[in-house]
Order: sequence, then C-alpha cells, then structure tokens
Amino acid sequence: MLFQAISLFLAIPLAQAAAVARSSHEHHDHDHTHEVPQRLPGVWYQEPDHPVHSLFRRGPGDGYNYPVPGAQNWAAGFPPTSVPNPAMLPREWVAAYNASVASGDIPNIPRSQSLQPNTNPVYPQGVNPMSPEICSATYKCRIPGDIWDAPNGVFASSFDDGPLPLTPQLVGFLQDKGVKTTHFMIGVNIIYYPSQFLAALNAGHDIAVHTWTHPYMTTLSDLDVLGQLGWTMQLIHNATGGRVPKYWRPPYGDTDQRVNAIASAVFGLETVVWNNDTEDWGSNSTDLVQGAMAGFLSRPKTPGLIILEHETSTITVNGFINSFPLIAQNGWQFQSLADVMSGGHIYQNSDNDNAPVTAAPVYNQTMLSLATSTASSTIPASSIADLVSSSVPSPTAKPNSASSIREQRSSSLVLFLSLLAVSTVVVFS
Repeated sequence: MLFQAISLFLAIPLAQAAAVARSSHEHHDHDHTHEVPQRLPGVWYQEPDHPVHSLFRRGPGDGYNYPVPGAQNWAAGFPPTSVPNPAMLPREWVAAYNASVASGDIPNIPRSQSLQPNTNPVYPQGVNPMSPEICSATYKCRIPGDIWDAPNGVFASSFDDGPLPLTPQLVGFLQDKGVKTTHFMIGVNIIYYPSQFLAALNAGHDIAVHTWTHPYMTTLSDLDVLGQLGWTMQLIHNATGGRVPKYWRPPYGDTDQRVNAIASAVFGLETVVWNNDTEDWGSNSTDLVQGAMAGFLSRPKTPGLIILEHETSTITVNGFINSFPLIAQNGWQFQSLADVMSGGHIYQNSDNDNAPVTAAPVYNQTMLSLATSTASSTIPASSIADLVSSSVPSPTAKPNSASSIREQRSSSLVLFLSLLAVSTVVVFS
C-alpha cells in the first residue's frame, strides 16, 4: 500500500551514446589527493538531511515492482532517446534544486557555448575558465574534491559510453581475469541495450552516471543539467534494485563549478575526470591504443592512473584487452575505479551490486507503522501509475494532502529528515 507520510522532526544517528566524437584531453601533471569519506555499515553515504534521500525510492520492499531491464514497457515514462524536456522534470528534483539555489550552494555563473561541432565550448568574453569561480575541467582546472588521480600504484579502471554491443566482450574478458571495472553509462544506451547493461550488472561490475544523451554539460541550463543527471540516476536506480549511483563523469570532461554543484548538492554525486587519455575514441588502430597505454604504464606510480577508455568499438575494447598484461607487468594494481575511490562503498546506499540496499531513515518499520495508523488515506500500489505523471516513472508520487507525525525521541534513535522545499514524503509498504 502507498501511504502518505509526513514532515518529520525526528532523528537518525549522526554517523552515518552511442559513441560520439570526443575532444582531446591531454595529461595534466598535478598531484591530487582524494580522501575517501568513511561511513558506518548500514547507513547512506550522504548525511540524512541531503536531498538525495527524498528523490529516489528506497529499494526492494518499497512497494514498487521494478520491471527487469528489457521487459515490455520497462522504461515507460522515461524521456525518449533525445534531450530531456526540462518542463517534465519530477517536482521533487526541481524543489531540491530550488532549495540548493536559495541556500547558495549553486553558483550563478555564465554558461559556455559550443561555437563549432565537436570542439570544446568557450565562455563569454571576459570570463576566465581557470578562475576559481568557473574552474572548468575542460581547461584543466581542478575543483577541490573532484577525482582526477588514483591512489599511488593503482590502475583505477573505468569505461565510458556503455552499454553497447561490445560491453559483453569486455565484461567477459575481465570476468576471466577475476577483476571488474566501473562503467560510466549513458541513459539512452541503457534503454537501447538492456541485455548488455545486465551483462555488466550481473557480473558485479560497478555502474556510474555518464548523463542521458552525452552533451557538453557546461553549455546547458541548470534544469537541463538536472534532467541529464537525474533521469540517468533514476534509470540506474530502477534497474539495479534501488541502488543510487555515487559517481558521475562529465562527457568530454566538460564540467565547472556550477555543473558540479548541481550534481553534488541535489543528487549527492562525486565528479570523476581522468589524468590520461589513450584517445581510443578517435583511433583507427588497436596498436595506437596499446602504444598509448604502454607509455602511461611505464611512468612513475605517483599519482595512480585514471585513463579515459571506452567500450564503443572493437578498436577501443581490443586495444585495452591487448594492453591488459602490461598493467601487472609494470607493477600496477588493477582495481575498479568506483571500488578503490570509495573504499568499497560503491553506491550511495549500497556497497556493491550484491550487498543489501540501505533504507533511508523515513523508510523503516517504525515509520511504516505510524504512517499506517495515521495516514489520511491509502492508495493501492497498483494505483501508483495513476498518481505519477507520464514523464515520471518512479520518483515519489504526489500525496493528496499532508499529515504530520511526531514521536518522542528515544535514547537509541534520533531522526532528522528535511525535505527542503518539499513538506511531504511518500512511504511505500
């Protein structure tokens, strides 16, 4: 049953694409230390007052039957395979964005412009992309906290633009070697290639966000950025049993302070770039890819390697496969990027593809029983589709009225959940 739940003044323990032409991003020699935030087992990655808690369903047992990727109508309600319409965004996402703007978390800086196809975007005259206010990754400015380098001696593996027809070959190769990688996936490609998506997921590989349609992100409006990230997260969330991605990589490495702030403040995402590029995306030979890899692998092991690679063609995949023996031969430790950079906590609400999904604070048995006894109305789970706009496949449904519940504090549990601009939450049972 679908129950209305409420503003809570309670508490929680504190601890808590297809392939497209890509612009070249040369190696940037700049040491960068990324501290892995630690958390206690069984809690979300983000603090309990972060808006991401209220933007996605909580996982198995939430009252919603997630269709298996590839099943009939499994992606119904998601944007078509084109740029998402900002007018059709779930209102919860927009409310969280508005609250972040109001609190000063999202800077008001100029958008860049793409003056020619397949070239790096430029900012308006007089705007310095290397300034702290802009700090464009396209121009090699590093925003503190962004991930550019792996730990010393580590080859932090990741692949962009999947899922695609070559994904199973890549997954099978890595499975034979007893390792996994991180797949930065494009939303529309997940819809196009659900079986290839499942090949990576079922093999235990790590899934991350690479936007919905692979645009230059700094050229977009704030709401367009919201749609590119939010719909991809929602689709991954639905297709992985409720897991909320933790990492995203901007297409072409194109991000700045504004785009990063939206990703972090609204969706809790960490930004990942790279420190080396094989340029496999434009190569016509596996030998060229292998030669570039050999050069990177022969370098000193400080910092560790994050190499831009793609699962888009036989050249990109076989170029990696042919180079794979060189990684160990040169003394590098191969690890999935999301795994090594997170300390094993790969998703915001789950450690990996096989670990349990952690319920958000509002979704627990105490809250369910309270909601059951006091909700002003109940709605069968079968009616969820009637409550959700055709453009919103699973963000929270809109309650008919608000109710409020207060419970005395207990010595063992103090809960706090703020919905920012949204005063109600929907709880499922």
